[in-house]
Amino acid sequence: MNTWAVPGYTESLELGSGASGRVVLAVHEETGVPVAVKYLSDALRTRAGFVDGFRTEARLLGGLDSPHVAGLYEYVESPGGAAIVMELVDGVSLRTLLGRRGPLEPEAALVVLKGSLLGLAAAHNVGVVHRDYKPENVLVMPDGTSKLVDFGIAVDAGTGSGVAGTPSYMAPEQWTGAPASPAADVYAATATFFECLTGHRPYSGDNLAELALRHVDAPVPAEEVPERVRSLVLRGLAKSPRQRPAHAREFVAELEAVAGAAYGPGWEERGRRGLAALVALLPLLLPSARSAPRTTTDTARTVLAGRPDPGWARWRPTVPGMLVAGAALLLALVLTYGSGRPADTAQPAARAVATTSARPGLTPAAPARPPTAPATSATPAPPDPATSGPSGTATAHPPASGPADTPSPPVSGPASATASSAEPTAGGTPTASTPATTTPGAPPAPAVKDVTISSFRRTGPSTATATLTVTTDGTGPVTVSVAWYTSSSKGEPGTEDGGAQSLSVSGATTYTLTVDHGFLGAGCYWTVRATTVPAAADGGASQQLLARGCDIR
Repeated sequence: MNTWAVPGYTESLELGSGASGRVVLAVHEETGVPVAVKYLSDALRTRAGFVDGFRTEARLLGGLDSPHVAGLYEYVESPGGAAIVMELVDGVSLRTLLGRRGPLEPEAALVVLKGSLLGLAAAHNVGVVHRDYKPENVLVMPDGTSKLVDFGIAVDAGTGSGVAGTPSYMAPEQWTGAPASPAADVYAATATFFECLTGHRPYSGDNLAELALRHVDAPVPAEEVPERVRSLVLRGLAKSPRQRPAHAREFVAELEAVAGAAYGPGWEERGRRGLAALVALLPLLLPSARSAPRTTTDTARTVLAGRPDPGWARWRPTVPGMLVAGAALLLALVLTYGSGRPADTAQPAARAVATTSARPGLTPAAPARPPTAPATSATPAPPDPATSGPSGTATAHPPASGPADTPSPPVSGPASATASSAEPTAGGTPTASTPATTTPGAPPAPAVKDVTISSFRRTGPSTATATLTVTTDGTGPVTVSVAWYTSSSKGEPGTEDGGAQSLSVSGATTYTLTVDHGFLGAGCYWTVRATTVPAAADGGASQQLLARGCDIR
């Protein structure tokens, strides 16, 4: 087991573990705020694809600001490990609730669906598709409200990243590897709503191919749910994404209209009370009540296997459905025998998720977003936890006086993280939160002699990569902050796109870093700016490139 721990936090309890990592309960030492720390496993940390995915999860999550999504405090990466520090939510997973208490009353199921859709809407608003909505990834709190968690395989909308998700909740188009869309999240949320009402998933099969075939081809089993909410199930589980609401917020409006007409104006309050009563029956499962490590409760799993269900309806598959089933069977074979790649078509069998809390009601405050001057670090101080995260690699070059054949390991230090859009701290003054600055006997911070950007190029429709070099006069710790901007005018940085990405380096006098970014904002020009703590003599470096064909008069 990895013994590396995020500096500045005291850990007390393991909340869950899986093939890709573990989640622990911890307390931020300076503020006393309880948090959940999600660690990437050592085995996956040596594989670039999984490390990139872990960074992306933090980057995407940090861009969300919603009471219906578990908040992110910071992303921390160093030679010893990588971790996402998250809000601790004192709740029970919807999977546990359904497993212990069975189907929900319609009003309670509607409340869960509405809260989930609001969480998804926050993601859709910033162009993020969750892709793995399921009962394991919804936490219900003692007051009956819920939060959406685990953005481990989330991507930007429109990304064509292969087959991914949990099969029992995957929309038909997900089986074919179609570009990610919010309509797929709507499908998964509706499949979970169906399970809340009936106690079982809408489709099942004896193998992956059969399950794929049913999602693509079988009729929607709407007759199994109460008639008053049947229209919602038919809409959300429509085979074609064009027949579903295109965005979660659209489905929320339809849900409220249907629920109000069917159950009256007090449906939501009654539903919340019902959920609260169910959670109250499981007090020992709340993180705040745990006193010993547990590894099986509230652990999110992404598996490519469906449960057999002898009670499924009879239907005759069509030719397109058979083709999809064949593709799914081929996918199963590939996953079984392995291709050696950090697959973008399926996730590890089990993924621990940082989603529990010992302080009900604690939520990260909305981070401030100054227009300029990036920040590099944040701590979960309740008033203003900021976020920014590394999304690149760093190479340290040994000082001239050191042994030339002993390169330093790749390093990137603690930084606040974010998802689709990371947020800098208010005030715009970079601050570093690095182990080197708190370790007794560590070398003093050196003077930064020079910062240069040797390369800045576009790698996709909304992505770019920059390579920069930092030269110092000593081997002490330096925090490098990289900020991104979009602008309609040449020569002007414009609007900051997300927050600063931060890497902490030490042990050499020259560092070469390659940092990637996915742009959310539109603009004719993209700009990258690199600054350091301690500040460089020249103040840092920036570079701009023409990003899109547009009117640049």
